[in-house]
Amino acid sequence: EIVEGDITEADTDAIVNAANNHLWMGAGVAGAIKRAGGPEVEREAVAKGPISVGSAVETTAGDLPHKYVIHGAVMGQDLRTDESLIAQTTKSCLELADKLTLESIALPAFGTGVGGFAVDDCATIMVREVVDFATRAQHVRRVALVLFGPGACMAFKRAATAVLDN
Repeated sequence: EIVEGDITEADTDAIVNAANNHLWMGAGVAGAIKRAGGPEVEREAVAKGPISVGSAVETTAGDLPHKYVIHGAVMGQDLRTDESLIAQTTKSCLELADKLTLESIALPAFGTGVGGFAVDDCATIMVREVVDFATRAQHVRRVALVLFGPGACMAFKRAATAVLDN
């Protein structure tokens, strides 16, 4: 699924935070999750960090209605990312959701906020990873790409059409 909206309101078992590898939660998606889920989400995340860039860990969802928040470390302390990190982080988050036997997960656009990565390029990378993951998923049946703003949503829809047509 590709939808425009607030990831904290996604109707999924888990939502994903586009995180730095020390797992402190700043602005953007992380800030929205922290505001909606409460300080315990960040406390638990920071206690599990630092983690390798490209990997993911789960925490409580706090006051959110989800089973977990999955923190995908798409960037280091320099707050920069690249194509390979976006691909690896997407894969890590999806695989962790499957390991946790979740049926559904919502992901944001990785690295397009403070990371400064181009939305169109991010969309292609993430859609490719989701399609590839679908061939081996054991438990996850639904992946929602929840995008902030109509521009990002359209970029992901274009990417999905291009990836699925090839």
